[in-house]
Amino acid sequence: MSSAISTSGSSKKLVYIDTIRIILTVLVILHHTVITYGGSGGWYWVQKTSCFAALVPMTMFVSINQSFFMGFFFLLAAYFTESSYLKKGAFKFITDRLVRLGIPLVFYSFVLSPIVSYLVYYFAKGHHITFLQYLSGYDSWIDFGVMWFVAALLVFTMMYVFVQKFIKTGSKKAIPAPGTFQILAFAVVTGVISFMVRIVFPVGWVLEPVGFQLGHFTQYISLFIIGILAARNNWLDQLTAQTGRRLKIAIVVFLFFFPVFFLIRAKLDMPVSWYSGGFHWQSLLYAVWEQCIGLSIITVFLVKARKSWNQTSALRTQLSRSNFVVYIFHPLVIVGLTLMIRNWQIDPAFKFIIMAPIIVIASYILGALLLRIPGIKKIL
Repeated sequence: MSSAISTSGSSKKLVYIDTIRIILTVLVILHHTVITYGGSGGWYWVQKTSCFAALVPMTMFVSINQSFFMGFFFLLAAYFTESSYLKKGAFKFITDRLVRLGIPLVFYSFVLSPIVSYLVYYFAKGHHITFLQYLSGYDSWIDFGVMWFVAALLVFTMMYVFVQKFIKTGSKKAIPAPGTFQILAFAVVTGVISFMVRIVFPVGWVLEPVGFQLGHFTQYISLFIIGILAARNNWLDQLTAQTGRRLKIAIVVFLFFFPVFFLIRAKLDMPVSWYSGGFHWQSLLYAVWEQCIGLSIITVFLVKARKSWNQTSALRTQLSRSNFVVYIFHPLVIVGLTLMIRNWQIDPAFKFIIMAPIIVIASYILGALLLRIPGIKKIL
C-alpha cells in the first residue's frame, strides 16, 4: 500500500511484492463490493441479493478473503519495517510513520467518512438535507472505517520501536524458513488462540471507535511478527517450490470444508454465529480451518509470485504507486457508484457482476488522478 510497505530501496528481487500488493488491494475493493450486494459483513450501505445461488459463492469469497488478505498486508508491512527503521533511526522512522499513516487516518475520519456517510444518508435513506445540516448533527468524528488497518499498523509499528529500543530481542542466529509442516502447525496454534480470543470477542465484535475486530487480531499480530522474522532471515527467498505445491493441495482439501460447514449447521440446526465465536467446538473448527487455509494461500502466493511475477512494467509501477490512495478512497467509489444504480430493477447479484470491474477500474483511475496533486503525492 503506502511507502510504509513499499519495496522502493529494497532488492530488485522483491519486485513481485508490488504485484501481490496490487492483487490484495483489488481483493479489498471486491470484498467490500461483495458485502454491498450479498456477502456477510458490515458496510456503509447494502442492497443484498436473496438469490441462494449467488449468496453461497459470495459467502465463500468473503470467508476465504478474510482468512488471509489483511493478515498478508500486515506481514508485508512488517517485512520492510526493520530495514526502514535501521536506515532512518528511531526518531525519523516514527516521524515518517506518523506523517504517512497518521495524516491519511485523520483525513479519512474527519473528511472522507462524513462525506461517504452523507451520501448514504441523502440518497439511500432519503433525508434530503444539505451537507452542512448533516454535519451539524454528525457525531461519529472518530470513525476509521477501512482505515482501521492503518491505525493498527501504526500501533504495531510503535510497539516494534519500543521493543527495539528497550527490550533485547534475542540471538542473531539465522532461523531457517519454515516448511509445510511448520506452516500448518503454526496455523493450527494461531487458530486455537483465535478460538480462545473469540470466546470473549467473537467475529463481528468491534472495538469502537477504532474499528478493530479483535477476533481477527491473533492472525494480524502473529503475521506482523512473522514479517519481521522473515526479513531478518530472508525467508521469502528460501520458501521452496515443494512447499508451495504441497500447500496448493492443502488449499484444495480445505475448500471441501465449506459443504462440511453447511452440513454441520443443517444437521445440528445451530445458529451460524456459533462459527464466529463463543465456547463452541464449531468455533474452534472454523478458527483452525481459517488459519490453515489463510496461511496456505499466503505461502502459495509468495512462492508463485517470486517465480512468475518478478517483472516490472510501466502499468504495474503506476498501479503499485496508486495502491494506498486507492485503499483510502475506494469506499467513496463503491458507495458513489452503487448508489447511482440503487433503483435499477435487477437482482443485486447481477449488479455486482456488472459493477465490480467498473469499481476496480474507477478506483485506480481516481487514485492516479489524486496522485497528481503535489500535496498528496508528498504524503502518500
